[in-house]
Amino acid sequence: MSWIAIALLVVGVWLAIKVVDALLKLAFWGVALVGAYWFLAPLMDWPWPF
Repeated sequence: MSWIAIALLVVGVWLAIKVVDALLKLAFWGVALVGAYWFLAPLMDWPWPF
């Protein structure tokens, strides 16, 4: 395996980790917002979305 292939492999793994990290952060924010709405909707007489 050449040095260029090893460098590309390392960069690819690093980018994959960054993408997964961003997707997980987005998913956790979504869960937090849905949870906040779940608890606040009955208290503030907001309609249920479904």
